[in-house]
Amino acid sequence: MERSRDVCVVVAVLMLCSMMVSTASSMSMPEAENSNEELKGNLLANGLGLTPQMGWNSWNHFNCKVDEKVIKETADALVSTGLAKLGYIYVNIDDCWAEMHRDAKGNLLPKNSTFPSGIKALADYVHSKGLKLGIYSDAGQFTCSKTMPGSLGHEEQDAKTFASWGIDYLKYDNCYNDGTKPTVRYPVMTRALTIAGRPIFFSLCEWGDLHPALWGFKVGNSWRTTNDISDNWNSMLSIIDLNEVYADLARPGGWNDPDMLEVGNGGMKNNEYIAHFSLWAISKAPLLLGCDVRNLTKDTFNIISNQEVIAVNQDSLGIQAKKVRMEGNSEIWAGPLSGNRVALVLLNRATVPHSITGIWDDIGIPENSVIEARDVWEHKTLETRFVGNLTANVEPHSCKMFVLKPIA
Repeated sequence: MERSRDVCVVVAVLMLCSMMVSTASSMSMPEAENSNEELKGNLLANGLGLTPQMGWNSWNHFNCKVDEKVIKETADALVSTGLAKLGYIYVNIDDCWAEMHRDAKGNLLPKNSTFPSGIKALADYVHSKGLKLGIYSDAGQFTCSKTMPGSLGHEEQDAKTFASWGIDYLKYDNCYNDGTKPTVRYPVMTRALTIAGRPIFFSLCEWGDLHPALWGFKVGNSWRTTNDISDNWNSMLSIIDLNEVYADLARPGGWNDPDMLEVGNGGMKNNEYIAHFSLWAISKAPLLLGCDVRNLTKDTFNIISNQEVIAVNQDSLGIQAKKVRMEGNSEIWAGPLSGNRVALVLLNRATVPHSITGIWDDIGIPENSVIEARDVWEHKTLETRFVGNLTANVEPHSCKMFVLKPIA
């Protein structure tokens, strides 16, 4: 029953998305476009996000228990483990970093008990490591924790503050808003960031409320397509299913965001985390670590440092993969890569092993092509040359991931 409900939800969303795409040009964004004629078109032309963003965010592991010590140690760990060199460059502070009240001039104040040195000093530290610092706010009166103010009505002031501190990334949530549409509230911050004097990656955390994939490219560099992820197999799958509906709308400079990674937080088994990372990678989702990178197990490190899987995510073509076939609990996900290659994930959602076949016609490969297959988790090129299809045995709650290259 659970699987059936999931399919029904995806079908319903797909039908709704189709209807909304046909009317997207009439969606309520005149306030954004008409009030700043010179910013028509791509409102956020900041040159950021040409590939999906990579880094770390404090929320999944630390929630509100975050302070400058954690941020500095995380920056240190990203460098010392080599993760920074692999592309994990954003160190993002989530909710709970500010005092409940603004100062006399209306400026946000870092929480003295947890960020006594201030955010500018923290940004300087993170930058000294060759990394970038991200921060969090909300398109409402309060952030979701309700422990600090949101930026609604203070967008330009807050954007200038963030720029003056040296902030490189803004995650912008949707709690405690005034009831106006996200298509009205979010572009206000877009314009504020555009004139703040510093390129700042803009991550819309609108939860898929008003289908931000349909309008997000004119507003931000990524947009949340779903509610929050939980650290379990069913949550992870339901979220990537919903995200897949919008695959055609992702592109360099603007990415569908199914939320942060849970790899390493302990709620799933290693094979499930491998599937999680594979699906995020092939879906061109942001790779934002949500674990404590200061204390990585060998298994966790091996997953998040897999350069071949990261390369699929960061491929210059920037095309999000799709679920090209479903047969019960067996699924085939595929998407094109640069160099005439194709990324392929064979996913087994079942609790028993399955033999799964990817067929060239489904994947988008000419029928008679001879294909060389690289297993990116085993780090080996298979000796067999494949024509017409590729079949693999896949363990329960697991996947196989290949990069397919035509050789004839």
